[in-house]
Amino acid sequence: MNGTTDTALVVGAGGVVGRPVLDHFAQQAGWSAIAASRVPPKVGAGIRRVAIDLQDPEDCRRQIAENRDVSHIFFAAYKPAPDPIMEAEENLSMLVNLVAALEAEASAFQHINLVHGQKWYGNHLGPYRTPAREDDPRHMPPNFYYDQQDFIAERQKGKDWNWSSVRVQAPLSFSVGSPMNQVLIVGVYGSICRALGQPLHFPGPSGCFDALYQVTDPGVLARAMQWVATQPSCANQAFNVTNGDLFRWRNLWPHLAEFFGVPCGEVRTRSLVDMMGNKGKVWDQIVKEYNLKSYKMEQLVNWRWGDFIFGSEFDNVSSTIKIRKTGFSDCMDSMECYINSLEKLRAEKIIP
Repeated sequence: MNGTTDTALVVGAGGVVGRPVLDHFAQQAGWSAIAASRVPPKVGAGIRRVAIDLQDPEDCRRQIAENRDVSHIFFAAYKPAPDPIMEAEENLSMLVNLVAALEAEASAFQHINLVHGQKWYGNHLGPYRTPAREDDPRHMPPNFYYDQQDFIAERQKGKDWNWSSVRVQAPLSFSVGSPMNQVLIVGVYGSICRALGQPLHFPGPSGCFDALYQVTDPGVLARAMQWVATQPSCANQAFNVTNGDLFRWRNLWPHLAEFFGVPCGEVRTRSLVDMMGNKGKVWDQIVKEYNLKSYKMEQLVNWRWGDFIFGSEFDNVSSTIKIRKTGFSDCMDSMECYINSLEKLRAEKIIP
């Protein structure tokens, strides 16, 4: 174990949450990191890669048996499905298979952290109680977050290991192929507006433009996940995690327009699916002109997810007082965080 004392297995390591968490633990003294997914991402020196099929119980057990030193698991895997019932069944079965393998094969197993989101509170269904608190009543299921937490809480009873969960909103990190990657939607949309000589119009309704919103810096999220996974006072609980502040798109939008070098537009409600669906050739030309990494537009963005983000005409607000009471005090200015995240995309040659 190269002198380390703990080993972080990041499941879903190539995703919008998994990748920054993997990078975080790879840099932490006293930790080693393992990237786990069906097709693990390319990783830096010193990080192990594990190709694991979470839907196959035998493969789970085989792969964990070869990595018995895993002590802390960060479960950021997600499998989309055509309907919520199937989604709940498939995402629960992946967790069940992994936990069974961990209990059978991983003698160092201490903790599993589940990554959930604001859909816990029903933000995909419409306005919800804000600021959302971890003990708020559940909405009518199905919701696979509920199934996963109920399973892990019941399974943990009487065991030596424990669990935690983070409920995060809009992590601003880069991941290819992740359907819920907000910063890439903004980055590609703004870049195409500039290429076509268009102002940066806000594509959602005025209600969204003026509603309160929250996002999460990937570094804040990774540190919060380590915190709740290692503090005894956080065991067997769920915690909201965001930057700790709020903004309105109305106030951020001029800064985004300045970043892209275009005039700040106005509210022009229009579906991104309809507006951007035929812009693949425009994006290909941008990639060629600026010598960007050769991703197709469809690899980077899901415009349907963009319509969901910019279609929310109600406040998205979570209380972070619970995690702060445990001693975790990290925070970030969200407008600064947004520009920083776009700057990273530019530095990595993802956007011009």
